[in-house]
Amino acid sequence: MRVNKIKTFLEQAELDIEKYRALIISTEHGDKGKTAERLEQEAKPLGIETYIVPLKGTYLTTENGETTVFNLEKDEKGFKIDPDNTVVFFRGSPERLSYLDLITQLERLGFPVINSRSCLERANDKYRTYLRLKEFGLEQPKTVLVTTVSSVDDVNISVEKLNNKFPMIMKTLTGSKGVGVLYVESERSLKALVQTLYKTNPDTDLLLQEYIKTEFDVRVLVLNNTVIASMRRDVVEGDFRSNATQGAKVKPFKLTKLEEDQCIHAAKAIGGIFCGVDFIPSKDRKNIKPFMLEVNHSPGTEGIEEATGKNISNILLKHFLDKNKRYTVPRDCGFLETVSIKPWGPIIAKFDTGNSSLPVIHGEDIELKGRTVSFTLFGKRVSLPHVKTMKVNLGGLRDYSEERHTVKLDMDFAGKIYKDVEFTVDDRRNRTRILLNRNTMRRLNVIVDPQRKYMITTKLEVKENE
Repeated sequence: MRVNKIKTFLEQAELDIEKYRALIISTEHGDKGKTAERLEQEAKPLGIETYIVPLKGTYLTTENGETTVFNLEKDEKGFKIDPDNTVVFFRGSPERLSYLDLITQLERLGFPVINSRSCLERANDKYRTYLRLKEFGLEQPKTVLVTTVSSVDDVNISVEKLNNKFPMIMKTLTGSKGVGVLYVESERSLKALVQTLYKTNPDTDLLLQEYIKTEFDVRVLVLNNTVIASMRRDVVEGDFRSNATQGAKVKPFKLTKLEEDQCIHAAKAIGGIFCGVDFIPSKDRKNIKPFMLEVNHSPGTEGIEEATGKNISNILLKHFLDKNKRYTVPRDCGFLETVSIKPWGPIIAKFDTGNSSLPVIHGEDIELKGRTVSFTLFGKRVSLPHVKTMKVNLGGLRDYSEERHTVKLDMDFAGKIYKDVEFTVDDRRNRTRILLNRNTMRRLNVIVDPQRKYMITTKLEVKENE
């Protein structure tokens, strides 16, 4: 018992726990949405201030470095948000992808968004989801895209590609809660449905899918690559769907190790931090992969809380009390980019994801006198306050350790100044004069493309070795 208590204490000590503000963006019309309301209810006891806004009619302002979000319909005061203390939760399915520009704004400002726009777009397009799951080697019902048709008879081409007998499933590419999923019993009913859909909307996108008869399917909630809940959803009597929102009976469901792993892979396939994965179990659940049906980027919590007795909203909110789990959406950058540091001006920097220590800046004739470190770079000698002397382990062919002095410098990258970046000073002749580390990349909110250079900045005429 004492060992367990010590282990728990040490685990908690490693977490960077900090309360945050929750901005909840909902696509529901006229109300907050049930899951958004549940988040609001559970946030209060945790000391998390919440602000619920609709996707449409909400805008941001930024003045003096402060960002405020406004609900155009109800609030003139607004809600102040900051990337360091705010988590954005997106609820619902957008009617149009252009409405997600608000999400893009928040991502570019460095806010952690659950889930990212790229995740929303992947999951919101059922055929794109199908392709992503296929790339990850997951089993799915046979699926074909129904391209735009000039006549109803053209849909037969897609039927032939599917190479499957009736009945089959037809889905609109967008839709949630079982809406836009149709059971097609025969060729005649298929033509009638297609005719009706294209008459209503000539731009309707459809796919055809193999029908797998089952008494139930399984909904699994995945949070940051961990399964937090799973339930069985019985097929609705007189229907073929099993969504809780359509009246399906729900109850707890214990996953096999294989099913759990497959659900985590499905969440990874769409880039989801918090998502719902639906599947039909195989006959040999321990050894044969399940059939993946869908990945939902905005799963509701009502049905699964009822089935499992778990407080999913509370689990979700508590998860992000750990600052290290508030992932932002980084910009792509090259492995070489230009930064600017006074008094030297523009310098080429290498972005090194293998560097887990501090960033490094080149210095010649390095001297420590009292509390001052002096060194020369590009012929300019500077003297800076000494922060500390640290041991640095050098791997690879060098495989030894050495002591280096550290200094703090203000660094300009892509028009934004990052103050007090701590560098170790080292003689880097014949190498890039600056080597940035993982933590600094996180602060700059970038992800490195190893094939490209200068994706964000321009290579300037500086005397450097690349």
